[in-house]
Amino acid sequence: MARYGKRAHKSVERAMHKRKKGTLKSEKSKKPVKSRKQAIAIGLSQARRKGAKVPKKKAA
Repeated sequence: MARYGKRAHKSVERAMHKRKKGTLKSEKSKKPVKSRKQAIAIGLSQARRKGAKVPKKKAA
């Protein structure tokens, strides 16, 4: 069974594309995102807010 839905995949894909262009900004600090992992996290976070099929965040 798939962990992530299609909408989540699209959201991450969009975030990665924006990162490569240099237009992806952090939600809080509004600074440009350079890290690949951070771009994925932002994409998944946006997908969660839209109600896509994404596993819950692990507690730190």
